[in-house]
Amino acid sequence: MSLGDKLAPHLPFLRRYARALTGSQQHGDNFVRSTLETIIASPEDFPSDVDPRLGLYRTFHAIWSTAHLEDSGEPGGDDAESIAQARLSRITPLSRQALLLTSLEGFSNEDTAYLIDVPAEDVEKLVSEATKEIERQTHADVLIIEDEPIIAMDIETIVRDLGHNVTGVAVTRDEAVAQAKADRPSLVLADIQLADDSSGIDAVKDILKDFKVPVIFITAFPERLLTGSRPEPTFLITKPFQRATVKAAISQALFFDAATVPA
Repeated sequence: MSLGDKLAPHLPFLRRYARALTGSQQHGDNFVRSTLETIIASPEDFPSDVDPRLGLYRTFHAIWSTAHLEDSGEPGGDDAESIAQARLSRITPLSRQALLLTSLEGFSNEDTAYLIDVPAEDVEKLVSEATKEIERQTHADVLIIEDEPIIAMDIETIVRDLGHNVTGVAVTRDEAVAQAKADRPSLVLADIQLADDSSGIDAVKDILKDFKVPVIFITAFPERLLTGSRPEPTFLITKPFQRATVKAAISQALFFDAATVPA
């Protein structure tokens, strides 16, 4: 099997991680593209002593760490990157990377340590620091679009445990749009397939016509929405999900949102 064939199944999930880390589909996909170009240019340098997924993420992190994304530009604007710059003065980039790698991508502490080049015993501390700092900095009114009652209740509990307010739980496209108009949320968590066979994606599109709001999609088939070939979700949770995954995604989505910047 060629190296390309070995890496192909992991690319959608690297896109997910890169988008969550940068807060942007465009910037995340650009980093993934640079990663692939680097591998193609020097395949002999690709880590051969580890699992291909680890090698892929390791190469990505080598590019990320030298790009100095966190150090570029001047904070103070109202765009997503400027907002992130302001927050990055109060949280270390390694903490955010450790949180997303363990919670969103499911890497072990040992694998995460390898990817971000820190001692394994430091990973748990980094994750704890990131969680506490991001939760302290963010607060949101959250609309949940989910037609499975048990899943909706679980998500609502997670949201409230993080200190956020739930504006409502919608089970159809029309209900979601109506609730969003009645009580404008500052974050939306949306399932893809809804109760009346309507689409959570269509519901979100309708909501975004009226106002801008960060969105996290929830789906059992994330690879279908992570091709990199068209406008796609920046934040995506895979079903079945872990509570830590939802917390990490919420924290990261709000990290880039102007409405949640502390006064």
